[in-house]
Amino acid sequence: MKNTSENLEQAAVEQQCRALHLPAVAEQCAPLADVAARQRQTYLRYLEALLAVELEERERNTITRRIKDARLPRIKTLEDFDFSKAPQVAATRIHELAQGGYIERAEPIIFIGDCGTGKTHLLTGLCIAACRQKHRVRFATAAALVNELVEAKQQLQLRRVLARWERYDLIAIDEVGYVPMADLGAEFLFQVIAERAEKAAVILTTNLPFSEWTQVIPNARLCKALLDRITDRAHIIETGADSYRFRRTVEKGRKKPTG
Repeated sequence: MKNTSENLEQAAVEQQCRALHLPAVAEQCAPLADVAARQRQTYLRYLEALLAVELEERERNTITRRIKDARLPRIKTLEDFDFSKAPQVAATRIHELAQGGYIERAEPIIFIGDCGTGKTHLLTGLCIAACRQKHRVRFATAAALVNELVEAKQQLQLRRVLARWERYDLIAIDEVGYVPMADLGAEFLFQVIAERAEKAAVILTTNLPFSEWTQVIPNARLCKALLDRITDRAHIIETGADSYRFRRTVEKGRKKPTG
């Protein structure tokens, strides 16, 4: 009879939790009640434990949602980055940036280096760190961002799309310099970056030194204005020219058994 009564009580609590959108409380109320009984906890201590698990679950869900909404191509964290393979990149500097102060101060970060030197991994790792701090983050390659805005203009939705990009706490623009931009695309990139100047953070990766940006942004005045905006108060980090990916491929080849 007692078990039946307890089951009914638990079912009633679970139903109420669903109505109140408290899934963790519904799941943990019975196990934590057993713990509370064994340890002779007060009612308030039991309630505190229940609310704590609900908050922890919500924190996890928020972070998971932030990472999903960032649209990162791959999940790569700073913990996974091998700084020994990138001697030009100071681990202490990257970990300091990962604390998020640059977001609060609306300071840009620019990674400059050749292909395979870890730029995208570092950018992605900082994005993950920002998501863990519950910032709203969005990733795009430079080409994808420009294409999205060109299509929005054609569909008379440019203002709405630009406003959506402005709402993010941090935007990450990868691969600036890989594909030459038409004047309209360069103007859109400038507009996105200029709107965030001193108001919100940007992380950007490029394979070109600033002196060569006119290769992808032929309009010299626009190129100069874009560089003026993106480099102001920026953290500029050079990742070098020695490709980690190429070195890894060579090392794998050396390890293959010869027959």
